[in-house]
Amino acid sequence: MKTCVICGKGSSMKGVRKLLRGHYNPTSTKRVYPNLQWVRLLNSNSRVKACAKCIKALAKATRQN
Repeated sequence: MKTCVICGKGSSMKGVRKLLRGHYNPTSTKRVYPNLQWVRLLNSNSRVKACAKCIKALAKATRQN
């Protein structure tokens, strides 16, 4: 389960552009995963996997209150 619980961000396929004698050749694709970290939610003691962008947004929201 490699998806963010908060925003639902998951893996995606990205194309790799290889340079061969001055010409780009989009030959291969690879799967890119989000930066998921374990984090405790404020309201409950349960741990969930959230992406780094959501963790930064949660930290910013708690600092402003």
